[in-house]
Amino acid sequence: MKGSLHMPMAFVVLITLFNSFFSINILEDNKRVYSEEIEILVNQNKELRFELNEFLKYGIVVDVTMYQPVWPQTDRTPNITADGTRIKISSASEYKFVALSRNLLKRWGGPFDYGDFILIKGTGYKDGIYQVRDTMNSKWVNMVDILESTHVKPYKFADAHIYKMPWLD
Repeated sequence: MKGSLHMPMAFVVLITLFNSFFSINILEDNKRVYSEEIEILVNQNKELRFELNEFLKYGIVVDVTMYQPVWPQTDRTPNITADGTRIKISSASEYKFVALSRNLLKRWGGPFDYGDFILIKGTGYKDGIYQVRDTMNSKWVNMVDILESTHVKPYKFADAHIYKMPWLD
């Protein structure tokens, strides 16, 4: 009886060693392959980050207009921005809030998110720091709408620049 257990036990040990040898070799091969892939992705990520920083350093060219918190310039809740912020309609200009076209918002692949502070330049008397709180209609591209009170006369500035203010995040 004792001798009959040695043979199956030796077979199990042999199979275990055999599996371990091949498993280790397969894992080492995968490690080499994936290490190279990870290194490539890390380098691409660094390059893209550098390009984005260069892009943001010089700003994004946009057209700047204004909107008032009244229907039909907004949806049916003009006192609530896209990020859920509630405003007092009569004091809209005091907030220094902006709506961005969707292509500029992170949610749709852009560099800005709700709550980000941006610097607008090239608009003369409207140059300054604003906070992203709203979204424009999907038909607009590379546009910024400044939230204004109902008494403000309409204006438009072409070829302005916006910059993300990372020190305010």
